[in-house]
Amino acid sequence: MGDTEAILLASLIGGALAAMVRLPPLVGFLVAGFALAPLGVEATGTVQTVADLGVTILLFGVGLKVDLRSLARREVWLAASVHMAGSAVLGVALLGAMAVIGVGLVTDAGPQGWAFVGFALSFSSTVLVVKLLEERNGTRSLSGRTAIGVLVIQDLAAVAFLAVTEGRAPSPWAFLLLALVPAAPLLRWALARLGHDELLPLYGVALALVPGYWLFDALGVKGDLGALVVGMLLASAPRSGELAKSLFTLKDLLLVGFFVSIGLGGLPDPGELGIAAALLLLLPAQALGYALLFWLCRFRRRTAVLTSTVLTNFSEFGLIVVVAAPSGLLGEEWTAILGTAVAVSFVFSALPVSGGERLVRLMRRVLPDRPVDRIHPEDRPLDAGDKQAVVLGMGRVGRAAYERLQDTYGLRVLGIETDRERCERLCAEGYQVVEGDATDPELWSADSFRGTELVLLAMPFHGSNLHVLERLRESGYPGTVAVVAQFDEDLRQAGERGADTGFQLYDGAGAELADRAVTAARPGSGTTT
Repeated sequence: MGDTEAILLASLIGGALAAMVRLPPLVGFLVAGFALAPLGVEATGTVQTVADLGVTILLFGVGLKVDLRSLARREVWLAASVHMAGSAVLGVALLGAMAVIGVGLVTDAGPQGWAFVGFALSFSSTVLVVKLLEERNGTRSLSGRTAIGVLVIQDLAAVAFLAVTEGRAPSPWAFLLLALVPAAPLLRWALARLGHDELLPLYGVALALVPGYWLFDALGVKGDLGALVVGMLLASAPRSGELAKSLFTLKDLLLVGFFVSIGLGGLPDPGELGIAAALLLLLPAQALGYALLFWLCRFRRRTAVLTSTVLTNFSEFGLIVVVAAPSGLLGEEWTAILGTAVAVSFVFSALPVSGGERLVRLMRRVLPDRPVDRIHPEDRPLDAGDKQAVVLGMGRVGRAAYERLQDTYGLRVLGIETDRERCERLCAEGYQVVEGDATDPELWSADSFRGTELVLLAMPFHGSNLHVLERLRESGYPGTVAVVAQFDEDLRQAGERGADTGFQLYDGAGAELADRAVTAARPGSGTTT
């Protein structure tokens, strides 16, 4: 069996085992890489190409969801810049302390080497963070938007850093990249005229790789940043969400190569492993730093802490620093040290989000509650007021349910949606919709919906629906809870967790289609019985 076949088989087994114990499959991919490395299996050219493609398409997908206005928000640029500087200083201090106690490899690196490593470890992994946010359906929430904004600023800093350390300034022709801005309407025009078949994801891949990665790289700018920028230029297109969704499965499949290749870096020897373990001590300090910065930007404690936990990891960028460092500054052994620290930080970040909820409770004294009028306007607790029904998740299904509850049954309805742009669009159309994270436990602890008769869970991520269902039942909510599910087993699971009723997404499609056909064929007759 060749290395490529062994990597594929081990990835499948590792991912399946991780899923069985309720961990994200990416943890299994990392472990598979660690298990294969001692057997002499190496990342082949095919696997490396797959990994690079996965990262490029991931960043293009991130760009499709980035609101440029978010980068100018205080909680984004302030948190990113202050945290990078503070983390780099802490990293240098830790390495300096290790040198004082006589750790040979650290002593040999010297202050300049410590600065390189400290700066590299101040970044969070764009690949991992976005993957986790997508799995938790949180890319468009306030927390997700803030985290992605911080990552974008870090990527821009990475471009400047590599340009300086590699001595390779961007090409004098790099200013021509600005021509992509006036060309963006043409790209959006072409997207609007594509069908819903394989041409749609192919268009996305072509844009990510050609005007994205290749063009930027050819002009001396980081290619991955190019994919991100091209995605951002398409973010305002009406079909940007559909394009991102069409790339979802392909991107996830390609990213398997990325996570396995990190693990295939192998484990260092005992002395180097000790240095990697010591570097992990920076993670709690980084988490606390992010949480304090977001809290100072008027986020609630839960939002500040959960945003910080998703960003608390080391970036694969740390491995690039070793290669980019001047000759003789950092030995090759630092590749294994940083690779191990990065991989273990990935595992910690990928642990179930319930651990973050416990951390929120532990941080009560450090990050005290604020009066509502001093909380960030987008992070204030919700109140359903006199609404009789609440719909959580205002996508197509939620919107249709909202209309039926209001127009047919005459109920006063409130919609809750994490996507700010969708909220603004629906409000402009006359819907009563507010932005909020329905999985926030504090949403259900202040009797916000005690007066409502019905809560309908129509979020696209089944785990979010189950989470809210459990919170409602734990809080003693007396009303009816209905759940929309895509699969029969999901509907059964919701019933076991306390849902009063539910609907399998495709059950009524045929009946509804027949009703509409008869209505169209017999105008004024209504539906048949």
